[in-house]
Amino acid sequence: MVSFTKSFTQQEAIPEEGIASAIAVMRSGRLHRYNVQAGEKSLTDELELAFSQYLGVENCLACASCGYALHIALKSLAILPGDKVLCNAFTLAPVPGAIHNAGGVPVLVDIDEQLCIDLDDLEYKARHSSAKYLLLSHMRGHIADMDRVMDICQRHNLALIEDCAHTMGAKWNGKMSGSFGDVACFSTQTYKHINSGEGGLLVTPDNDIITRAIIYSGSYMFYDKHHAAPEKEQFDAVKYTTPNYSGRMDNLRSAILLPQLKKLDDKCRAWNARYYLMNAVIGSSLDINTIKRQKKEAFVGSSIQFSIPLFSKDDFKQLIANCEAKGVSVKWFGDSKPNSYTSKYDSWHYLNDRSVLEPTERILAQLIDLRIPLTFSLDDCKAVADIVVTEVEKLGAGK
Repeated sequence: MVSFTKSFTQQEAIPEEGIASAIAVMRSGRLHRYNVQAGEKSLTDELELAFSQYLGVENCLACASCGYALHIALKSLAILPGDKVLCNAFTLAPVPGAIHNAGGVPVLVDIDEQLCIDLDDLEYKARHSSAKYLLLSHMRGHIADMDRVMDICQRHNLALIEDCAHTMGAKWNGKMSGSFGDVACFSTQTYKHINSGEGGLLVTPDNDIITRAIIYSGSYMFYDKHHAAPEKEQFDAVKYTTPNYSGRMDNLRSAILLPQLKKLDDKCRAWNARYYLMNAVIGSSLDINTIKRQKKEAFVGSSIQFSIPLFSKDDFKQLIANCEAKGVSVKWFGDSKPNSYTSKYDSWHYLNDRSVLEPTERILAQLIDLRIPLTFSLDDCKAVADIVVTEVEKLGAGK
């Protein structure tokens, strides 16, 4: 079989409209979001208003990263040092990092076979942990049963923070991901659904949360210049008591993002066409288990995950090497050492809880992760999936 030659890290070009807007910002010299004339909206204001309207959530704040947004989301919910925060055991390092940065203590919750938070374990730990918060990661775009999540949060008085880094444009039962919780955070890092290199967006329907978040983000006394936010009188109670943590987004990144947001739904459809094709090819192998998606979940397939139950650790390492030799970059979440962006909970040694989560360990030990760039055509995606299936079946022969 011929090797695959395209890069798994090559993103689509920034739209020409975004390039032109970014050049105009640079020529103006006014990159800072508060460098505006009286009555003028900055490009960052325009991005916040556009994303707020897209999501159907009243308040929006553009931040330097999603991890920073998660940090100030927790702070804006009045987390205190030592407060416990429930979160998925299967997530990426910035999530427990944000909890730690806010002074909280992560309480890890197992995952289920659909790679979502295990709702039975969540129910148990919500009842017995004394946690006041749930930081729910829709990890790799897999959305839990949000009807039951909301029920658990309401019965146990949990504030819900949604980590939507992988679900921008996704829905549960027709409702936008990120519109369920007290606050939600999205990523605009290079490998996310819209790309500014680094960046994040915080949304909330709660005026008290957004006023604190805006001050935390580093608004100085320019909070009244925010347009996707409450009237300036709402800030009176917090403007002198909330620290400035300086994590704003700038106009250059906003210029790049605005035209991408206009095309987001089209991009989501393009990702899903590639996902469904690859899922069908990979799922045709008797050695591979694909992830069952829920009927109410309108996901965005910017990556694909599958498990290989009969493989040993050595088999997974050999599979990675064999696929790399064919030009296909796969990641394995069961590795004992962090690799690239991929790590698991037992590599976060600063966590107080060192217990082993057996269901999560079993699921991750079998789990392969594969990025789906939009720079790949449908034929490219089939070629990649064919290589994966061939290499899996070579190693699985006779098992």
